Amino acid sequence: MYPSAFNYHRPESVAGATALLSGLGEGARLLAGGQTLIVLLKLRYDEPTDLIDIGRIPGLDTIDDSGKTVSVGALATHRRIGASPLAVKVPIVGDCAHGIADNQVRSRGTIGGSLASGDPSCDWPTLLHTLDAKVLCEGANGTRTLDINGFVEDLYQTALAPGEMITGVRFDKPGPGSGGAYCAFKRCAPAYPTTSVGVQLALEGGKVRSARVALGSSGLTPIRARDAEQELTGQAPTDAVIRKAAAAAVAASDPVNDQRGSPAYKRRLIDTLTRRAVGIALRRAAGETVKNSHEYY
Repeated sequence: MYPSAFNYHRPESVAGATALLSGLGEGARLLAGGQTLIVLLKLRYDEPTDLIDIGRIPGLDTIDDSGKTVSVGALATHRRIGASPLAVKVPIVGDCAHGIADNQVRSRGTIGGSLASGDPSCDWPTLLHTLDAKVLCEGANGTRTLDINGFVEDLYQTALAPGEMITGVRFDKPGPGSGGAYCAFKRCAPAYPTTSVGVQLALEGGKVRSARVALGSSGLTPIRARDAEQELTGQAPTDAVIRKAAAAAVAASDPVNDQRGSPAYKRRLIDTLTRRAVGIALRRAAGETVKNSHEYY
């Protein structure tokens, strides 16, 4: 099936894009990598009147990790992020970038598009919860910085205001003694995860000083498993403590029954992936280099 007819626009700046987005009204859509939107257009699940191609706006694909704060432009592709020094300096970022779909999707799909879709199965929204990221937005009324927690408000719904677009994300670079891991379980490379778990923690004196645990494909939005974080924080990371944290992560989840599996099946996966992600994060926090990849079945 082919998309319905639409008007095509290619602005040369963010200001031009947001002016078009505001002026053209509800029928306008932004096009970046197109890995979600093009599918919807071909199936005619979405029939916009206007497409605003922002893919060539300069300055939106930069990655800056030179200081204590990391900035990633909205048009940075999964492949570009995975090939950057950031993926080595912050290994959980590499886990996510390298595991998304296949080479074709990674070469076109963008971190901004992943966030803007509001899809709870997308990898980046879950991962960014573990880094307590901020979402940088710009619209006709100026710029805003939104917390990643609550940015995805409901299924396919975000906190973006009408006429507003994502320009990038920002987060603090994890310090010494920190480690993270992002683990996802999926049918095959191009598929969305059945479930995913991200963990970022810091060790001090043999105990977990801080921890963030996030769940993907485990409800209608990404879930911050705060009770799981509390089970880890201040504790020596024994097997018993990790089991309690995994159980708390399962309790925080609210998986739906779909073609990827039943809620009971997904809860078993969340338990396993949480324990695995915590284990890898602890090893990395201790200075070990650990390879990690998504699991397939």
